[in-house]
Amino acid sequence: MTKRLLNKNERELLKRNPYVKAVSEKAITYTDEFKRHFIAENEKGKFPREIFEEVGLNVDLIGLERIQTAGKRWRAAYRKSGVEGLQDTRKTNSGKTVERELTLEEKIKRLEAKNRLLEAENELLKKLDLLERQMLKKK
Repeated sequence: MTKRLLNKNERELLKRNPYVKAVSEKAITYTDEFKRHFIAENEKGKFPREIFEEVGLNVDLIGLERIQTAGKRWRAAYRKSGVEGLQDTRKTNSGKTVERELTLEEKIKRLEAKNRLLEAENELLKKLDLLERQMLKKK
């Protein structure tokens, strides 16, 4: 992580962006939606800097090192675990792995949650595709 700390004004400015979940002096937490958007756009060949700029994030304020590091971390998580790897699990995961066998109801709940996540991802990708087609027609 970069050694540059964010001052109060910079943190307030970043917090206004809908894709920023939280900001501290040292770190910026992005929404899961933004991470999915980032991966989708990056796979289409866009550079991390471009993706951040398109959603209104100030690249000079955030810093290229932070952007490159976040992109690298998200791509690795996506390759390893798919969309689930992009989720912020700090609130839901105590850090301990489940050692017991899950009940049928627990398995069903997990699969239903995964299904809802995939449906949301598909909807996001459809919206992005529609927006891209609209932008191409305007040109």
